[in-house]
Amino acid sequence: MVLPITAYGDPVLRKKAKDIEQDYPNLKELIQNMWDTMYGAYGVGLAAPQVGLPIRIFLVDTSPFAEDEELTEKEKKELESLKKVFINATILEDMGDEWAFNEGCLSIPDIREDVFRKPKIKIEYFDEDFNKHTEEYDGLAARVIQHEYDHIEGILFTDKLSSLKKRLIKGKLANISKGKIQVDYRMKFPELKKGR
Repeated sequence: MVLPITAYGDPVLRKKAKDIEQDYPNLKELIQNMWDTMYGAYGVGLAAPQVGLPIRIFLVDTSPFAEDEELTEKEKKELESLKKVFINATILEDMGDEWAFNEGCLSIPDIREDVFRKPKIKIEYFDEDFNKHTEEYDGLAARVIQHEYDHIEGILFTDKLSSLKKRLIKGKLANISKGKIQVDYRMKFPELKKGR
């Protein structure tokens, strides 16, 4: 089932999400709904706060990036095969010199900006069967994971912009929170929820 994506301005996007237990109610169904929602909006990642739940789950599928002509064969293979659910994740380490990449977010449609992130991460998480993993990722895979990880920490990519960039997009962000935006996927807007 495709769920509505929570828009910028909703307090759930600012909460540090809570860990969940293996017996979390309807977990498999929630994960399937998140996949359906992400694919329905042509995303490469989605975190539980983006569907209104302040819990530490996110999922990524980086295969759309594998079509980039400038990537090496190794990078393409890694991106093609990265389709995972991350539960109760913790980034243990981020390494290397920060690099810029143009990011967007399903909760913040029509805004894309260059964001600086470290190129390599080490992350510990549980998969959907609650098996524990500790893995390293780099390049675009690491970036997508960091973006989604930020969501479960209550951080948005716009928080990482310079104060000038933030001022330049302030009006657009206000319009998103008021529902004054056209998107081709279901969204839930905080201002409309209050009945304004």
